[in-house]
Amino acid sequence: MRRALALLTLLALTVPANAFARGDFDPTEEFEQHEWVPIHLGPLNLSITKAVVYLLIGTALTILIGIALMRVRFSSAPGRRETTGELIYDVAQTQIAEQGLPSKAIGRWFPYVATLLLFIFVVNLIGFIPLPLTGESWHGVPTWGIYAATSSLSVTLALALLTFFFTHIEGVRWNGPVRYFKSWIPEAPKPLLGLIVPLEILGQFMRLISLSVRLFANMLAGHILILTFLGLIFIFESLALLPVLIPATLFYLFEVVIVVGIQAFIFAALSAIYIGSAIEPEH
Repeated sequence: MRRALALLTLLALTVPANAFARGDFDPTEEFEQHEWVPIHLGPLNLSITKAVVYLLIGTALTILIGIALMRVRFSSAPGRRETTGELIYDVAQTQIAEQGLPSKAIGRWFPYVATLLLFIFVVNLIGFIPLPLTGESWHGVPTWGIYAATSSLSVTLALALLTFFFTHIEGVRWNGPVRYFKSWIPEAPKPLLGLIVPLEILGQFMRLISLSVRLFANMLAGHILILTFLGLIFIFESLALLPVLIPATLFYLFEVVIVVGIQAFIFAALSAIYIGSAIEPEH
């Protein structure tokens, strides 16, 4: 199958002589942030960019989905809406909150991890839906394109910082500052503590990377590959390259069906685990 696909692609590139590159295309340009509405307050840059617009859309859709699926009257014969709402609630409750949080903290932090799950899922998903929000136009008509706000490191880092601060705030609140920060020091021979303690402190900050970079890298790589597949057709200006759309379509479906949900689940699950480990550091 791979050999046949490679041969088909090679033929598509070599048969029509006029199909060779006549245009320029850089998929990374799709992720550049331009100020659509400049807002500067001193050193703070609060300008509206493409990422901000996608986040606002994701926020509105998350609220609407939550209201539509959760705030409903359950009947004796639940329909699709009730079933979907129950499924999302069950995943957030049993697979994320109960697995990562101690029972005494579930009531307080379940809304947070459930919101993370749904919000990141929605933002990831709309990133694969073509929208006229590229900031470009063709003869006055806005061009359509795909873009994920979570492919911006600033977005994923902001989400990770929320979990990071909540983790240590809860650790201090439940255990007191002395007991909590003392829990960072493992039992080890005193000569090794000078090496182990800095590594433990570094490990706490590495959680920011484990949360933010994982989500950012997965979404960025997925979008670049899809845009690269599609860009080949426009670069070579040949419909003979349409077979390239087959792997592009398969990869697109893989991203939408699997990666979108998995990345949202992992982010929410790790957030629950980090907060839970701070509340009960001995565990």
